[in-house]
Amino acid sequence: DGPIFEYLQMYQVKSGDEIVEQLFHLTDRGGRELAIRPEITPTLARMVNQQVNALPRPIKWFSVPRLCRAERPQKGRLREFFQWNIDIIGEESTLADAEVIFCAMDYLRSTGLTEKDIVAKISSRKLLAALLRNLGIAEDKLAVLYPILDKKSKIPAEAFNEMLRKEVTDTAAADTILKLMDLHNADDIAGLVNLNEDARAALSELQGLFGILTTMGIGAYCRLDMSIVRGLAYYTGMVFEVHDAVGDLRAVCGGGRYDNLLRDFGGPAMTAVGMGMGDCVLEILLREKGILKDDTLATKKLDYFIAVAEPTLADKAVELAAKIRLAGFSCEFPYKTSGLGKQLKQASGYNVSRTIIFGQEFVTEKKLVVKDMASGQQEQIAADIFVSSLRPPC
Repeated sequence: DGPIFEYLQMYQVKSGDEIVEQLFHLTDRGGRELAIRPEITPTLARMVNQQVNALPRPIKWFSVPRLCRAERPQKGRLREFFQWNIDIIGEESTLADAEVIFCAMDYLRSTGLTEKDIVAKISSRKLLAALLRNLGIAEDKLAVLYPILDKKSKIPAEAFNEMLRKEVTDTAAADTILKLMDLHNADDIAGLVNLNEDARAALSELQGLFGILTTMGIGAYCRLDMSIVRGLAYYTGMVFEVHDAVGDLRAVCGGGRYDNLLRDFGGPAMTAVGMGMGDCVLEILLREKGILKDDTLATKKLDYFIAVAEPTLADKAVELAAKIRLAGFSCEFPYKTSGLGKQLKQASGYNVSRTIIFGQEFVTEKKLVVKDMASGQQEQIAADIFVSSLRPPC
């Protein structure tokens, strides 16, 4: 992980206007302008630059940072959230792109989501840039157009059309861009825009990526979508987002290739690709699919609860609880000695598998009473062999 605060200028220069507008920022006592991090990638680039010669290549970085954005809370969007990040730095192969996408999809599959529930929409900033240049879009206009194109699926069609034509005054070029944004078949691109050498190379690279994803067994989850642009300014190549198949929610996760970011922060020219998956939209999707339920945490069982029928044995209960925990089991005990019935009620509230009772049997025979809370059956076990005889609860 990295620091929760960064210099404001870092985001102003590298992340794009959309992120800057969502920053919580402040001036510290030293007059420095700071921001609470809204994303982790610029921080990662800065940190890697500081240790670049000591790190193995490729650098594979995993983190789950807490992030903040000053935006209006709504469905799928919170001001504070956790985000799982995967980044591969120092590897230019398309295999790295594929591995990042695969990790995201493999995790989502493991939750129980299928190709009927989610889709990875994949595009390429490199290909888009080449196509826009072929349409006569000036180089300095590209950075202006990317955040506009990224809004295609987020705002009404009429508003998007108006924003686009405000920046692209050539009617024919604007019409072609609108058609391009609706493409989902790579073969249709050449029929819409003349492909120069750069465009052909970028298209070939993208087609190769889809081939690798099919080999990895997730081809059914993936499709081309030229409207995927991503709002962050530093993306340079492949970009992707994972959405619910119906399209009712914001992106579950997204990412892409950012080959210039480390160099832009004063480090060496190192290629990089990564993705981020926030907890907010994922939770909503899992709940809507019935995978995550409100009682999920409540159904997690406690392995053992220790009840003390004889108050003089309270210290023995604490000692046994420590040994049970060291053996790898979860265990709770009462902080205050009360009646046995009240303690057993407390044990039921913990949804415990077994309750251990320190009672008269321990005083007279050094035995513990172990009660199975599901069946109600009890057995007596010698205290000196109890820990060594522990077995996973049913």
